Amino acid sequence: MASLTYDLVLAGLAVGSAGALTGIGLIVTHRATGVLNLAHGAIAMLCAYVLRQLVVEWGWPLPLGAAVTLLVVAPGIGLLLDRAVFRPLALSAAGPARTLVASIGVFVLLVGAAALLWGGGARDDAPVLLGDDPWAQLAAVVALACLVGAVTRWTRFGRELRAVVDNRPLAVLSGIPADRVAAAGWAFGAVTAGLTGVLLAPYVRLDPYGMPLLVVEVIAVAVVARMRSLPVAVLTALALGVAQAQLTRLHPGGWAGELLQAAAANLFVVALLVAALVLPGVGGGDALPAPRAAPRVPAGVWPVVAVLFALPLGFAGEDLTTAVQVPALAVILLSLVVVSGRGGQIALGQAAYAGLGALFTGLLAAAGLPELVALAAAVLCVAPLGLLTGWPAIRRHGLALALVTLAVGVAVSRFVFAQPYATAGVALERPAGFEADRRYYVLELVVLACCLLLVGALRRGRTGRALAALRDHERGAEAAGVRVAGLKVFAFVLGAALAALGGGLLGMGVRAFDPDAFDPVRGLLWFAAVLALGADLLLTPLLAATLLVALDAGAHAGVAAALIGLLATFTGRVPPLLTTVFRRSAPPVRAGRPAPTPAPAPGHPPGTRTSGAGAAEPSPVSGAGPAARPEPGRPPTAVHPATDRPGARRGGTGEDDHPAAGGPMPRPGPLRGAGHGPADARPARPGGTVTRPARTPRLVAQGLRLTYPGGLTALDRVDLALRPGRVTAVVGPNGAGKSTLFDCLAGTLRPTAGRVVLDGTDITRRAAHVRCRLGIGRTFQRLAVFPSLTVEENVLVGGGGAAAEQALRLLGLAGSVRHVAAAGLPTGTLRRVELARALAGGPHTLLLDEPAAGLDADETAALARVLAALAADGLTVLVVEHDPDLVAGIAHTVHTMEGGRIVS
Repeated sequence: MASLTYDLVLAGLAVGSAGALTGIGLIVTHRATGVLNLAHGAIAMLCAYVLRQLVVEWGWPLPLGAAVTLLVVAPGIGLLLDRAVFRPLALSAAGPARTLVASIGVFVLLVGAAALLWGGGARDDAPVLLGDDPWAQLAAVVALACLVGAVTRWTRFGRELRAVVDNRPLAVLSGIPADRVAAAGWAFGAVTAGLTGVLLAPYVRLDPYGMPLLVVEVIAVAVVARMRSLPVAVLTALALGVAQAQLTRLHPGGWAGELLQAAAANLFVVALLVAALVLPGVGGGDALPAPRAAPRVPAGVWPVVAVLFALPLGFAGEDLTTAVQVPALAVILLSLVVVSGRGGQIALGQAAYAGLGALFTGLLAAAGLPELVALAAAVLCVAPLGLLTGWPAIRRHGLALALVTLAVGVAVSRFVFAQPYATAGVALERPAGFEADRRYYVLELVVLACCLLLVGALRRGRTGRALAALRDHERGAEAAGVRVAGLKVFAFVLGAALAALGGGLLGMGVRAFDPDAFDPVRGLLWFAAVLALGADLLLTPLLAATLLVALDAGAHAGVAAALIGLLATFTGRVPPLLTTVFRRSAPPVRAGRPAPTPAPAPGHPPGTRTSGAGAAEPSPVSGAGPAARPEPGRPPTAVHPATDRPGARRGGTGEDDHPAAGGPMPRPGPLRGAGHGPADARPARPGGTVTRPARTPRLVAQGLRLTYPGGLTALDRVDLALRPGRVTAVVGPNGAGKSTLFDCLAGTLRPTAGRVVLDGTDITRRAAHVRCRLGIGRTFQRLAVFPSLTVEENVLVGGGGAAAEQALRLLGLAGSVRHVAAAGLPTGTLRRVELARALAGGPHTLLLDEPAAGLDADETAALARVLAALAADGLTVLVVEHDPDLVAGIAHTVHTMEGGRIVS
């Protein structure tokens, strides 16, 4: 027994040592570059193949082959990746999501290249580098970890490395050669990856797909170490390796025994899943990069696509059998358009949901359900499983979300698809009446067309705009009233349903359940294909499915992976292929002075103008027509009909009444309080605002206190009352707590003590999107617009219908600029877009965080006139601003903050 225990410990140390090497390499690369290198496993696989080629195929001596592989090939790969892929991304300040996509592209590219060079079969003749003694491997790992730790902690290079990761631009300004530091990190990380590959190759089957996935599973040790601590990574890897070996001694019977055996063989997968779901997320990060302008496929393209997809109906034999896979795969890839393209969420586990759809379809059909009914039931069963990734996505972003989705995909593959207790004897048959390839292909086309219509309708509607807003700026979407948490869950659940539908169709198409068709590497390939071609286009899944199936059916396996990987590797620098082809054309934006006012149309009295259809509309003259003041007891609205718009230009008509992009903000006409309003109006104040009798405060902060972890107090017993019809300003130096107070009122932050009260109701624990729906609108210090949406779509996210149209007109955005994508518009125009979006929700309270930031003097003056007009209409306005002239011109009450307190 003691001998068995010792032998198992030795076996576990061998596996743990390889895992420790992976952890060391990932941590060093992340420290030097800030990149979570998912291509680490692919580099390990490639180096193992190179060593085998040199020693087994070409007959080189093992020491020479190992030296060339580990000291020339491996660091060469690292330096090439740094210079060609990741350094340009770092210099362009690309976010973590872009670098993650690039690393996935490198992974897919190297897997495809290995399959092209060495074929897809597994090999078991890899040379043994350090012999069978695990103590030698352990000693090498410990020595390497100690060396890295010493260099990082006690050398100048280590200090430079940490400085580059913390703030690359500042490090460069300090004289640190950031490029050299990052290159050294990539070279060292590639060497550890190569060493991992050559050590693991003799004990596992060497193939282009299996080994990279095996190394990916070992990412768990780096996640547990929080991508920082080398000792924690090494100890975690060794402990998991030994525990995994010791579990093989247990042989309980029944289903528990089969489950235990699966866990014993995949303990690193269990650790990865637990670390990804339970531990705090690694890195912050952002959503996937949004297109600068949402491209649209011309209508004439779709008939051509329909004809091309109908062509296989004329095929026969093997060609038709191969073509049957294309529509099913397109449905799977369509799920990524919803989750990743429109929603901007990183989804690396869609292959798991597709495989579950195929598996459940087979099991339910075997239980006696008709095939189509079984497929529908399988979709309904798998869709709720989208919560496995949707629920963690609520609080995970960027790299952390990528790890969650990857962990779920790997766990489903290892514990379901690869286990006989789940898949033994599962067979899939086609529905009755559709057994022939041609008939089944027609059925798939009908299903694909329905799915395209569904997703197309989703993208065009309010939900589609909300998803795009979530992708472009999550906090801005929440401030506009979007329920971010529910929307993320919806996207993942719908994505899981579509993937399951496509997986079931794919399984019935090939009449078998093939676990290899749904392994996690396949999921990474699908994700890379959609991102490389254009994730927000409905045409993308059709083209991607055709390319993947056609290229894989060719003479050389790996062509599809190599091509897709190459495109995805440079997607951070080169726009996606279809996005480049179908750039969205926008109507020209006219600049300059408005055109002369045309005469009223025949039959319409003066003071009216005609729309494009000839219908009369009231002239946008402030004060004309009946007053639109809110009735007592009714919350005042932000924007009033055209007959009473305080921000309208007198006498203007048509599109030219509204300035083009970058033009000045419209000058409000005479305010109702200055001679056109009710009797309670008072003479205008110097800033153009109107003094009104004090009203009951609407939004009140009572004793707000906020203390951050570590003891820093940002707010200290702050009291603030905001009254309707008045502009309240908060000023003070940087760090005084102004933005913190603002975020507590808006719902972005929750105070440690105190409460926020709206109309007598405590809303302290209400989320930001709930407060928006309660009538609290806000803007951001840093612009929170959605660049992939047009100006009009940005405003419609805040509110639809007449309110959005009125907001567009009030802020001078109702002309041709409304159809222009927000990306690239001047700051002044974008400030108006953000304010219009806030007003479109019909708020009674408006919170503005430095609304004049980035505006010139004319734009600031125009903004002051609009804010004064809004307050005169009864809105409650809070302004946090550094511009003293703006504050002096519009504010009825000014509070000064210092040290987290209101001092005056």
